[in-house]
Amino acid sequence: MTQPPVTGAADAGLLLAVAEAFKMARSAGAAPLPIAVAVSGGGDSTALLHLLHRVAEPAGHVLHAVTVDHGLRPEAAAEAAAVAGFCAALGVPHETLRWAGPDATGNLMDQARRARMRLMADWARSRGIGHIALGHTADDQAESFLINLSRAAGLDGLAGMRAAWTRDGVCWTRPLLGQTRAALRAYLRRNGVTWIEDPSNDNDRFTRVRARRALQALTPLGITVDRLTTSIHNLAMAQDAVIAATVQAAGAIVETAGSLHLRRDALFCCPPEIRRRLLTRMIRWMNGSDYPPREAQVRQLEQALHDNRDATLGGVRFRSRDAAITVSREPRAVMGPVPLGQVWDHRWQVAGPGNAEVRALGACGLQQLPEWRKSGLSRDAALVCPAVWQGETLLAAPLVASCENYTATLTASFTLFLISH
Repeated sequence: MTQPPVTGAADAGLLLAVAEAFKMARSAGAAPLPIAVAVSGGGDSTALLHLLHRVAEPAGHVLHAVTVDHGLRPEAAAEAAAVAGFCAALGVPHETLRWAGPDATGNLMDQARRARMRLMADWARSRGIGHIALGHTADDQAESFLINLSRAAGLDGLAGMRAAWTRDGVCWTRPLLGQTRAALRAYLRRNGVTWIEDPSNDNDRFTRVRARRALQALTPLGITVDRLTTSIHNLAMAQDAVIAATVQAAGAIVETAGSLHLRRDALFCCPPEIRRRLLTRMIRWMNGSDYPPREAQVRQLEQALHDNRDATLGGVRFRSRDAAITVSREPRAVMGPVPLGQVWDHRWQVAGPGNAEVRALGACGLQQLPEWRKSGLSRDAALVCPAVWQGETLLAAPLVASCENYTATLTASFTLFLISH
């Protein structure tokens, strides 16, 4: 149950923070902007939901809520139901998405996080929602800083979480990064809103819980959430300068049908850090990874390109020919089939009629397009282009052969990816 919202200075800063997060996304006089908030039922996301509910209508937004039930804890279904009930009381449309489960191998928590983002992105796009808000706070920033510090992270790992970025055709925002967990719980208490405490928050098996307790132990030294937030902000400004230099260097890169082309001298005249960033971002843009390859692997890649040799890293192929380097997806690394309309291979959105599937054009597809060379694409690029299939019958390959019914677009250009990552 909730009480009427409290008004006054106590809530003003929080309300302003969430209102500002979407201010630039909606043009004056435009139709209401559909936005969504991811809600687990915990204090942070519940506070974000309540705050967005208060500012959405006056700001010209239509608010939706979504919960992902990973099925990893027996309480998860009941917690999702509780969130649904709270949303119903507010009059906010809500849906619960369910994860099919983890792979047999790999990091369970990382798989769960990736699945959550993918499920929410697919859900949002299917409903015409282009913005999703997440409830991360200044405490999350500070804890992540300590975790990354323990891993000897560089600038990117210590510069904090992004306040906004675009991925899988959705704009993601974190309106509460400047707010503490304590401030949000105080807000909920003032407004008579209850929340769910996740028992895993007290489980020392999780790195984040250990980081939280380490942060408490560091308080007598003056290492607090506020102090770390200030340091993170300073590092983020330095990161912005490096990103700007990287984007400027990327001006020499030509993007064609998802492949990249650049001169070798343009790459190797860059400072080492800018060159490293260009190479790792090329790989991440193509393979969808949240993390760059290991430093030793990147150094080996640089040496191969410097020596005019081909190389493959992270499912991405680097072809070195005389004065030019071409970067494309490695055919054997591309994603398997997905239903038409879903994001394929981490970055392609294919639209069109019917219930077909999207997968790589491949050699079989090229055989069905005898005039594919008229597209001007190399064979490497054409093989990994998205294509629409009905069984073994090729319906369309929009990037290789003109087609009125189907389109294939990148969810983000390489330049936009550089800026947002």
